[in-house]
Amino acid sequence: MKKNKVITAEEAIALIRENDVVTTTGFVQSCIPEALHAALEKRFVETGSPRGLTLIMTAGAGDSKGLGTGRLGHDGLLSRVIAANFGRMPKVAQAAQNNLIRGYNLPQGVISQLYRACAAGQPGLFSKVGLKTYVDPRHGGAKVNDLTTEDIVKLVEVDGEEWLFYTATKIDVAFIRATSSDPSGNLSFEKEALTLDCLAQAMAARNNGGIVIAQVERIVDDGFLLPKDVRVPGILVDCVVLAEPEMHRMNYGVMHDPALAGQIRVPVTGIKRMPLNERKIIARRAAFELPPNGVVNLGVGAPEGISSVANEEKITPYITLTTEAGAVGGVLASGSSFGAATNADCIIDQNQMFDFYDGGGLDMTCLGMAECDEAGNVNTSKFGGKLNGCGGFINISQNARSVVFAGTFTAGGLEIAVQDGQVKIVKEGRARKFVTAVQQNTFSGPYAVERSQPVIYVTERCVFQLTKDGLELIEVAPGIDVERDILAHMDFAPIVRNPVPMDARIFREDPMELLSDLLNLDLKSRVSLDAERNILFINLEGWYCRVKSDMDELRMTIVEACRKAGQRVNAVINHDGFRLNENLYDDYAGMIQYLQANYYATTTRYATSAFLRLKMEEALTKRGVAPHVFERKEEAQAFVGTTEDKRARKKISPAVAA
Repeated sequence: MKKNKVITAEEAIALIRENDVVTTTGFVQSCIPEALHAALEKRFVETGSPRGLTLIMTAGAGDSKGLGTGRLGHDGLLSRVIAANFGRMPKVAQAAQNNLIRGYNLPQGVISQLYRACAAGQPGLFSKVGLKTYVDPRHGGAKVNDLTTEDIVKLVEVDGEEWLFYTATKIDVAFIRATSSDPSGNLSFEKEALTLDCLAQAMAARNNGGIVIAQVERIVDDGFLLPKDVRVPGILVDCVVLAEPEMHRMNYGVMHDPALAGQIRVPVTGIKRMPLNERKIIARRAAFELPPNGVVNLGVGAPEGISSVANEEKITPYITLTTEAGAVGGVLASGSSFGAATNADCIIDQNQMFDFYDGGGLDMTCLGMAECDEAGNVNTSKFGGKLNGCGGFINISQNARSVVFAGTFTAGGLEIAVQDGQVKIVKEGRARKFVTAVQQNTFSGPYAVERSQPVIYVTERCVFQLTKDGLELIEVAPGIDVERDILAHMDFAPIVRNPVPMDARIFREDPMELLSDLLNLDLKSRVSLDAERNILFINLEGWYCRVKSDMDELRMTIVEACRKAGQRVNAVINHDGFRLNENLYDDYAGMIQYLQANYYATTTRYATSAFLRLKMEEALTKRGVAPHVFERKEEAQAFVGTTEDKRARKKISPAVAA
């Protein structure tokens, strides 16, 4: 006869012993087993037991005001915390800062993947995530205070490469949450917004001889759940607790939304437009970086606005937005529902999403920034006297193919006005974000440069780009004075070569027609042939080559024009304001090499940006191609006029023209 595993929350919590290692599920305000947290808090307040628990969790799970893991901030209840986010349990964070408990702030994806290592009986996890940040043992080893002395992160070398080894901590108790359970403990998630790491957490506790306690909102009969609907099998579950509805909200702001649970699809055309303020300016500028047909992750705060801008510009069908919590596609939710998505294409487990992210699956990410220094280092984990935690920031920022950091230029009371396409600083923020050295290094600028990772920093008044020499000012908003509004409010002097104006469309109420840019619809108008002089003019001014497919479309457009000419052409290319993704320079040089071998008689380029000229010359020289990159248009055209080439009137070969 099968055992009925349904018991009360009090009976389940009574099974927890002193000094146990407890893990709990939840993401921000979603999927939190609130009834279990409340029962654990009640037992401790009434009896003073269990004491000295270790809490392991990935993302923050609470409302920052005492719910969720915030219930566990009682003196003596916890002795150690291993978490990616401390901001949603401020009393626990304060205890760590006061050296009352030991603590580690590990990357969210690492903790998520460590559940699997625990489940498989492995000693830990090898990962490059965290190298050169505060997680690296050379920079603190993720310890949050002086009381914490044990090393759980080690620097190792494998085949000449540096890796971090994260030690797995065995789990005694797992709090998980589902929608339905049968008496045997088989769990389904039909009304949940996310599945998170529930399966891996249950396996980790079960295989360590621990206990798994599942909170659900309903009990169904044996045989009711279809096998493929069961996400956690009953063999892993020891206790099932039926929660009151208020203790099983979808999140603290939403009782239940079937669209977030994937039970229905709803129209999203009525999403409210953002007002033209600093947040929308930042989101609009960042949206120019979106890769066509790319996979994107958006962080909390200013980056969330990109989803609204993408919807307004009707480009949502051409990008796939994801969250580290496991949502793929749809319209990303914000506020209390952050991490979920309306009309998602798929929901996968959190650890699987981080496998995808860590392996380089993200084409772009846009993340917030609390502090930034002249080396391009970014801090989001510890600032303003608070221990916030890194969350998934390190996994995401270190492994995305392109990174955009987004946030206001200063913090604390900033007010701006947008009038006639101009930005005016009405009231400057009290706190500077661009500082000499960040308080804690959550993202390493030099490490990104070492790996040729493209990184920009977008604010409401200007844009910076990460270079091997540090932060360079590359764009300035109309109405902004560089000395008065930018340099005067930075603790360091950035590189200032030749910044260009930010796109004027960003500062108007009308839609920006971003779809045209994203799909390169204007490329044909950028290429024109002067048949009399046999000069092909290619105007790439202000054009951004984000991904390889952009380059492929440019190459096809140029080849089509050359074939119409019927002979090799003298090409003059305008690269003023042209931007090329950092990891595409060699591919771009390869395209030029191909065009010169098959279609060009002579070729010359001009760009006022000294940095761009240098990068292009380096890439072309590596391929044995004469650079001919000039500063001014007149120099480039003069070069074409004075250069004789025996191929100038040679017909394009039939093989190439085909």
